[in-house]
Amino acid sequence: MKRLSLVIGFVVPLSLLAGGFAPAADDSKVKAGASQVESGAKETAEGIGTTVSEGAKYSGEKLKEAGRAAEGPAKSAWGSARDGAVEFGHGVKNFFTNLFSK
Repeated sequence: MKRLSLVIGFVVPLSLLAGGFAPAADDSKVKAGASQVESGAKETAEGIGTTVSEGAKYSGEKLKEAGRAAEGPAKSAWGSARDGAVEFGHGVKNFFTNLFSK
């Protein structure tokens, strides 16, 4: 047990010292790769933003077209009054026809 603690007492400090003297790793490739990923991510985000923006414009145009297609032809005041009078006349005629047909 004494021997084990003595070995650990020498090995741990030596390994810490040896770690300090190790040559630094070349991280230029890592930095280049990271910047490439970052620039790719920015381009992807811009592409997604453009897609969403253009999709919204397209959808807005389609909704406008659908709204125009759903609108009926505009009637003048006289046309609306005439159609109302015709419908009223049909209603009166149907009332008396049903009244006397029984």
